[in-house]
Amino acid sequence: MTIKIEAFYSPGCSKCAQAKEMLKIIVEEIGKDCITWRDVNVLEEIDYAVELGVLSAPAIAIDGALVFPALPSAEKFARELRKRLEQAVRDDVQNPSRK
Repeated sequence: MTIKIEAFYSPGCSKCAQAKEMLKIIVEEIGKDCITWRDVNVLEEIDYAVELGVLSAPAIAIDGALVFPALPSAEKFARELRKRLEQAVRDDVQNPSRK
């Protein structure tokens, strides 16, 4: 069970840099062993960003879907991660062959 977080940012965006640091701290606190993190430069991966619907940075995708098109509060982000981790655990318990 792993959750994939993609943080969309724009080079030189101070808000993006601050956001990534705050969100990475939350990931460390909640479950770094169950979460993979990938920084996505919107200038280098514009096609992928557009495909997901990213219109501005910072934005956050979880498991390949745009969940936060704008920077979420720390509380919202943490709540979403906890919810997804709990769901993943339930899914693993109900379907042990999925592991």
